Amino acid sequence: MKKASLLVVQGVEQGTRFELGDRPLTLGRDARSEIRILDSEVSRMHATIQCVKDDFVLTDRNSSNGTFVNGHVIRSHVLSDGDQIQLGGTLLLFTDTSDEGWKGNAADRVQLLRRHDPADRSSIVTHLGQGLGRVEPNAQAPDSTADSPNSLAVLYRIAEEVARPSSSLEQSLQRTLDLTVAAVLADRGCVLLTDPQTGEIRPSVTSQRDTVSPGSRMPISRTIVDYVLKSNQGVRTTDAQNDSRFDPTDSIYQSGIREAMCVPMQGRHQLMGVIYVDITTPINFLQAVGDKSTGFREDQLRLLIAIGRQVALAVENHRYQHAFVKAERLAAMGQTIATLSHHIKNILQGVRGGSYLIDMGLNDHNEELVRKGWHVVEKNQNKIYNLVMDMLTFSKERKPAYQQAQLNETVGDVVELMQARAAECTVDLKFLPADNLPLSTFDPEGIHRAILNVVTNAIDAVDGTDHATVKIETGLDPVSDMFWVAVTDNGPGIVEDQLQRIFNVFESTKGARGTGLGLAVSQKIIREHGGEISVESRLGEGSRFTLAWPRLDEEPRSSSRTVN
Repeated sequence: MKKASLLVVQGVEQGTRFELGDRPLTLGRDARSEIRILDSEVSRMHATIQCVKDDFVLTDRNSSNGTFVNGHVIRSHVLSDGDQIQLGGTLLLFTDTSDEGWKGNAADRVQLLRRHDPADRSSIVTHLGQGLGRVEPNAQAPDSTADSPNSLAVLYRIAEEVARPSSSLEQSLQRTLDLTVAAVLADRGCVLLTDPQTGEIRPSVTSQRDTVSPGSRMPISRTIVDYVLKSNQGVRTTDAQNDSRFDPTDSIYQSGIREAMCVPMQGRHQLMGVIYVDITTPINFLQAVGDKSTGFREDQLRLLIAIGRQVALAVENHRYQHAFVKAERLAAMGQTIATLSHHIKNILQGVRGGSYLIDMGLNDHNEELVRKGWHVVEKNQNKIYNLVMDMLTFSKERKPAYQQAQLNETVGDVVELMQARAAECTVDLKFLPADNLPLSTFDPEGIHRAILNVVTNAIDAVDGTDHATVKIETGLDPVSDMFWVAVTDNGPGIVEDQLQRIFNVFESTKGARGTGLGLAVSQKIIREHGGEISVESRLGEGSRFTLAWPRLDEEPRSSSRTVN
């Protein structure tokens, strides 16, 4: 079965992978799209992708901003491995995974011959340094095609290959090695990488031309590999000395002459590994031409050295990026732990204070003091519950649990729940529902939590001010066909520089009272519905948060996705 995937390399859901198969899929912002693109510049039903006669065809569905493949606008396009699809501000990478299975584990396809193995009869006939300078004094003059336009074209294609985004280092190396084997006219090739922890050299990817037997293993001389790693020079080898190559009694004569090239992959600071390619010249060809020259030429060795340098830089960049991402994750984890520890400490201090009052009340048989202490404990229990729920919501990929519901009822539940909190803070909480709102499909629990977080923030914002008011409204925009819920307060407003950061994780304007997760969670939930939260605020006048998402009249189909 034809298989492929789309990887989001730029956009809100960066890192999300969508698996493709035989079933046609819709790409768009609508929750009914199998491939959800949470991007305001993407149409609700933007494009479709389907497998037609073993090809994946991308078709635009009269979208507002168009569909682009590799920078060109398209109406319908047959996708190729590595194509970049742009929908609005979102960039996706198309990867054909149908043929990945046959390659298998590179270690199973390579026979790395031990040092001084009797089967290893290779000898070096040419070696060149990284500067491509001449080292072997007795070898023939370099071929005039060493700097030919074809070689430059190959280097340009490989430079493009290692520079473009890829889902993994192995895929990038595989495509690069396929190009290399074809460019130097080799039968087989292998990239061997040095393990950064152990220093061991191991096969990473292999490639072979169609003329090679699929089940054959590629013998690689460990002696030659060690020489290349030690000397940092590219070598051209053959399995026998020239003077015995055409001896009819020699077994090599019976099977043909195997020749190879091995070049170092020199990064900026260290060797990343080697590239090893070989070719077996059939004995009938040797008899026909009567020539003792090797199958590989020196200009091909020069080209392979240049390719090795390019590939090394790609491997090095990948490892640096991996280390950078790991360091960022560790730093983010440390920041998260420190921030949460601070909030949990504040909550626990409140619990201890309430427990102290309860203990005093029990010792003095003072029921009023016990009630007061329990009220403090209960309040902090709610804080712990909300903190944990926000953490769970924000930390995992969540699909809305769609069902038919009435928006006014969901918002009404939030208002009823927050009335006691509003009364405690002497805040006038007003609910102005729109008349005759139709039933719609959304996730009531998710929308409830998103609105609850915004209303809680609004009450906290006006707490302690004169004539504190929080107004909650609902509606359906007939033009955009989007439901909306607006939460307006008459508090102090939000300063401009904070307005740009309020949806960031752990950004809070409430000091110790806030966790910095509420608005981030609300934004995530609304985006999961294909919508957005907008904010209007004026200092000294208050703020207005509007949650809006597309109207759905039926339960959407579930989408197929994985997360890297």
